[in-house]
Amino acid sequence: MIINQASLAAAYTGFKTLFQNAFAGAPSDFEKIAMVVPSTKAVEVYPWLGKTTGFREWVGDRVIQNLMAHDFSIRNKSFENTVGVDRDDMEDDSLGVYAPMISQLGIDAKQHPDQLVFALLAAGFTTLCYDGQNFFDTDHPVLSGGAEVSVSNHGGGSGTPWFLMDMTRAVKPLIFQKRRDYSFVAMDRPDDESVFTRKLFRYGVDARVNVGLGLWQLAYGSKQTLDADSYAAARTAMSSFKGDNGKPLGIRPTLLVTPPSLEKAALEVLKAERDANGATNVYRDTAQLLVTPWLA
Repeated sequence: MIINQASLAAAYTGFKTLFQNAFAGAPSDFEKIAMVVPSTKAVEVYPWLGKTTGFREWVGDRVIQNLMAHDFSIRNKSFENTVGVDRDDMEDDSLGVYAPMISQLGIDAKQHPDQLVFALLAAGFTTLCYDGQNFFDTDHPVLSGGAEVSVSNHGGGSGTPWFLMDMTRAVKPLIFQKRRDYSFVAMDRPDDESVFTRKLFRYGVDARVNVGLGLWQLAYGSKQTLDADSYAAARTAMSSFKGDNGKPLGIRPTLLVTPPSLEKAALEVLKAERDANGATNVYRDTAQLLVTPWLA
């Protein structure tokens, strides 16, 4: 192949098509537990985290509900993934050997948010959220009757962690912040420095994104053995959460998230018709199950 502007443009078009097809076809689960928030600057502040709302009888003037406001922010980060194509291979029209690599760029880009979101979820036992406590903790401060009380969304234990979440809200437990979406770019001019010194045309993907912890009230983390008893305890705890106004938050646990090692235990809790003693499994289909390799 003669290397010129037309042939390089054709190569770029072919590579971009491979990237886009792989991106579109790759599985991704992060949006099941994280809300996507568009970003317009380097750091986004989330002043609404920690505020509660609730209806009251309208007597007198409206009451603005802005209790327990917090100044929580997420700073965007830049990410990239790049491959090189040898000029000799371009010249010999051997671009087919690079097709798997370009396709993998598409898969990597689609699943990079999964890596970030589920890694942060796993780190929730030791990562601070908006109220200054670890996301999964035993002493989240909540106002009750004018006094501060401690509320727990941590099931304790020392085994493999699993998570129960409420996915019925407009807000989700985690935040995926997107400043610039994943885009396929190229450095493919014949006079590029890398072509001159290393005989390499470069193709890559970059983005500006980051993740953050949202409302701890929508998630429950446990390291107890996953069985009917620990699952029931998690459901009861979440459903009993109250806001700063002392009224129930109406939490409805709907999604159980586990690593592959707990898939069998999770299926026994959520899908078995009967428990180990032969009694009816009262927790069958009380939540959806998400088994993700990103927690392995």
